[in-house]
Amino acid sequence: MINVLNIGKTTSITFFLSMLIFMTSSCSQKNNNADTKNEIRQTEKDFQQLLNSEGAALAFYTFAADSAVIKRENDTLIIGKEAIKKYYLNHFYKNATAVWEPDLIDVSDDGTMAYTFGKYEWSFTDSTGKKTNYRGIFHTVWKKMSDGSWKYVWD
Repeated sequence: MINVLNIGKTTSITFFLSMLIFMTSSCSQKNNNADTKNEIRQTEKDFQQLLNSEGAALAFYTFAADSAVIKRENDTLIIGKEAIKKYYLNHFYKNATAVWEPDLIDVSDDGTMAYTFGKYEWSFTDSTGKKTNYRGIFHTVWKKMSDGSWKYVWD
């Protein structure tokens, strides 16, 4: 009978310690996930700020991974950060500004990939000063680079 009680105590202690380790690691993951979401949110803000201060071409180039892909009108895929920069050098984007904010940020369990989506609004001013606004939904996939920065791989 004493042996059974000892086994029971050992099992209970092992179970308790296992649960404590699991709960601690789960909390750390959630904290890391929250920290990563904040990094992504800040990256989105920095991207928007650069776009509105220095232009779409520089912003889309700066925040693109080397092999990034963007999908634009008529389901056209523009592949690579140099091609993306060239696309945004179009005169149409010269006086363009944009605002957006993620409605959702989701991060992979290992913290190396994330995606965002939400609403955006582009404002374009033509040569006569006429302003036109376009609204829509964005979806961006982010990848953590070896230097710790976040770059989009899909937009």
